[in-house]
Amino acid sequence: MARIPFLLGLLFGAILLFVYVTSRPDGKLHLVFCDVGQGDAIFIKTPDNLDLLVDGGPDESVLHCLGENMPFYDRTIDIVVLTHPENDHLKGLLSVIDRYNVKYFVSVPAGSNYEDFRQLQKKIEIKGIQVKNLYLGDYFMLGQVRFNVLWPERKWLAEQLGKSLPPTGSSNILGISAEGENLNDFSVVLHLSYGGFDTLLTGDGDSRIQSDIARTVQLPDIEILKFPHHGSKTGVTREFLDRLKPELTVISVGKNPWGHPTREALDMLESVKSRVARTDRDGEIEIVTDGTSWSLH
Repeated sequence: MARIPFLLGLLFGAILLFVYVTSRPDGKLHLVFCDVGQGDAIFIKTPDNLDLLVDGGPDESVLHCLGENMPFYDRTIDIVVLTHPENDHLKGLLSVIDRYNVKYFVSVPAGSNYEDFRQLQKKIEIKGIQVKNLYLGDYFMLGQVRFNVLWPERKWLAEQLGKSLPPTGSSNILGISAEGENLNDFSVVLHLSYGGFDTLLTGDGDSRIQSDIARTVQLPDIEILKFPHHGSKTGVTREFLDRLKPELTVISVGKNPWGHPTREALDMLESVKSRVARTDRDGEIEIVTDGTSWSLH
């Protein structure tokens, strides 16, 4: 009878070894657009096996996405980025912070009056997570992958909030009242660059701010565009698309009363010959790249 526990132990050990070996980094960048309904959550695993999450969606669906794309024994996310403090981007982060060890939390200083945002502030404070405010011209590296911040511009944001903002690297803020402002305009816009592969992650930074972005930075040709604001008709301008020339545009969208993605948005993407992937139709969308070529999964 003593052989049975021994054999079960061997079997369990073999399973753990198999999971560990198959979950080791493959030296490629994995960009996963989670299927979280009408909201945004983007999980990124770098070739160096570092993890970044951009937004958390409107509910706990993001946990399923993380569970599918991170090994069960990995409970650390190196950086979480909240593009802007609206519930369809932030609510899922409440569960993420409960379940995972988050090293850094990146966001704009602006806050909202949503109860979920206040809970998020409290959880970040209780867990002692380091908060970083980044602006146009700042960047950070995760291993070999560079993230350039294209928006918001510090002076513009200070004027909108009516507050002077501390310089990057000093005291960081989360929750300056932005009552009466369009929170979408504050979205952190990130240009991900890895080798010859470029992606633009836009939050909900739509046509209202794109002329300012185009005026202040040299926009690259990109492989992947995350369509701003879930495919709204004001999500992107034709001029912005002409500058970016995206090969693939991903629309993170679910059932909604606004008709997202709109016919206007889809027609514009067709006119610039960009392929389209949609989470409401395609489910979770994964792009894998070695920095030279990329594939859609």
